[in-house]
Parts: sequence; C-alpha cells; structure tokens
Amino acid sequence: MSLKAQINEDMKAAMRAKETARLSALRLLLAAIKQKEVDERIELDDAAVITVLDKMLKQRRDSVTQYEAAQRFDLASAERFEIDVLTAYKPAGLTVEQIAAEVDAAIASTGAASAADMGKLMAVLKPKLAGKADMAEVSKLVKSRLTN
Repeated sequence: MSLKAQINEDMKAAMRAKETARLSALRLLLAAIKQKEVDERIELDDAAVITVLDKMLKQRRDSVTQYEAAQRFDLASAERFEIDVLTAYKPAGLTVEQIAAEVDAAIASTGAASAADMGKLMAVLKPKLAGKADMAEVSKLVKSRLTN
C-alpha cells in the first residue's frame, strides 16, 4: 500500500473513532498532497509525499518555536500533536553514525577541503539523505567537518 493510501485509510479510521484532532492533522496532510498534485499535474509517489511531509513538519516546528516565544503554550501543544501525527508517516531515519559515515564518504569522493566546498558536498548528500535525515542537521555536521 502506498503512503498516500495509508494516510487516507488512517483518516477514515480517525473519522470512525471520532478523533477530531488526529482527523484534522490528516486532512491537512492530504490537502497539501492534493495541492501539490494539482499544481504539478502529477500523481505523487512515496518520495514526493515524504517531501511534502518534511515541509509540513518544518512549518510546525517553526510554529512551535514562535508560539512558545509568545507564551502561547496551548497553540504550541496543538502543533506538537500534529508533529506527532505527521512523524508517524516518516520512514525510519538514519542514525548519527550512519549520517556521519555518508558525510565522510562524500567528503572523500568530492575532495572537499574547506567551507567553500559545502555547496558541492551538500549537492552530493541531498539525494542520498533526503527524507532519511534532517538536512539542517546534516548541514551542521558538514560545516563542522569542513572547518576542522
């Protein structure tokens, strides 16, 4: 079963169970997927659905930060719940050691030696790690490896 079909089935189950908060989060996810499909006139595969999922997770994490800074803990709590619901559809991520090994292999293959080579290095790493690791964390790791 595709990821999109799984999300759809989970939405129906949430409807039957009358889980309104979960249902709302799943509807938002399906709406974002549908919007992407309509905009690009394609049927999204699992990789593209994960890209949409990553974007939504990033938006929610940013919202939590802003809500907490504004002392709106009720709204931050709602966003955290959505993050929990959305995270369930992400594939198992790579461990820190696996990410570090990929970074080291990419540094060796590209011959990157300084921070100026970071763009070239990230271009190699992004296709391998997208959807499996937080690219912001990968970027921090690459930056630390290149400056040492």
